[in-house]
Amino acid sequence: MTKYVFIKHEEGNFLQSEEWGKVAEKVGHKSIIKDFGEGNLASLIIKDARRGRYLEIPGGPLIDWDDKAKVNQIFDEIKAIAKAEHCAFIRFRPQLLNTPENLKKLPTGSKPAPFHLHAQNTVILDLEKSEDELLSSMRRQTRYEVRRSGKLELAVESGNSKELFEEFHKVQVETAKRQNFIPPSLEELEAYREIFKDNAKIYKVKTVKPISPDGKKLLDEATEDSIPVGSIICYGLFISYGSEVEYFEAASTEYGHTLPGAYTMLWQVIKDYKAMGYKRFNLWGIAPPNQPHHRYSGVTTFKTGFGGEQVEFIHAQDIIINPLKYQKTKIIEEIRKKIRHLG
Repeated sequence: MTKYVFIKHEEGNFLQSEEWGKVAEKVGHKSIIKDFGEGNLASLIIKDARRGRYLEIPGGPLIDWDDKAKVNQIFDEIKAIAKAEHCAFIRFRPQLLNTPENLKKLPTGSKPAPFHLHAQNTVILDLEKSEDELLSSMRRQTRYEVRRSGKLELAVESGNSKELFEEFHKVQVETAKRQNFIPPSLEELEAYREIFKDNAKIYKVKTVKPISPDGKKLLDEATEDSIPVGSIICYGLFISYGSEVEYFEAASTEYGHTLPGAYTMLWQVIKDYKAMGYKRFNLWGIAPPNQPHHRYSGVTTFKTGFGGEQVEFIHAQDIIINPLKYQKTKIIEEIRKKIRHLG
C-alpha cells in the first residue's frame, strides 16, 4: 500500500515511509501507519519529550489536500488517535508549498507551531535535467569549486557499512562541538543503516595526493606542512526514498575549510542518484528568507550555490488536544528557538 501511495503522492519522501516509523520505534517512540483508503496515508509518531507527549506527522500526511471535507474527516480520525494515546497536541508539516491557497486547505483548528519540523525551508534540485544544465544553474563560485576539486583529484567513496557509520558519527560529534548543534546518536545512525539499508548511504571525501597547505595545488611529493595523502575532508549521510534523495546529515574535519570536499561530494551525489533514476535532490534545510542571523544562514549560502529551487513548505502546524499541557510546550519551545537562533 505504501508504494502505491508514493506513486500517487510523488511529493512524499522518507519521512512518511514505513521505514521512518521503524526508525522511530528503534529509538523508543511509538509508530502508527494509518491507511485512510483511496491513496490517503499518514505515518504517525508518538513522542514522549520533556515538554510533553505529542503526535508528530513529519512531511505529511500524504492525502488529497484539495478535498477539504476529506481532510477534516482524516484529521478527526488522527485526533481520536492522539486522544487515545494521551497526547497534548498533534504536530504536522505537510509537503505543501507555503501559499495563501494552500493555507486554506489545512484542517480546522490548525495553528502555526512555535517550532519548525524537518526542513521547512530547503533547496530542491531537478535531477531530470542534464548534467550540463545542472552545472550551468550553479552559482559561478560553486561551479569553480566543483572544478577545483577535480584538479585536486579528491576521491569520493560511499557505502553502508557499520564501520563507516561509526566513523561518520565520531567526526560528526567533533563537528557538532565546533558548530554548536546536537547530532544524532550512534543508536539513531545505526537505525537508519539497518532499516533503510542501501537507501541510507554515507559519502566521504579524502585526498589521494599531497596538497599544498593552502589547498590550492597538488604537490609532486609531501612536505612537512602539506595536507597528507588520505586526509578525510568531509562526510554526508544521504537517505533516498520514492522519487527523492535527501542530504540528511553532514560532518567535516579541519580540512573542510581549506579544501572543496563538500562541493565534490555533492556533485558526485547528484550524478550518482541522477543515474539511478531519482527525480529530486533535497539539500535539506536552509534559513528562512530575510533572516541573515539565523543559525542556518552560513550553510544556506553553500546550498543555494548549487542552483535548484528554493522551496518554503507550510510552517509546522499544531492541533491542540490538551490546552494546559500544550501551553507548557509552547513556552519551552519559544525559549529554545531564541537560544538556538532559529528565528
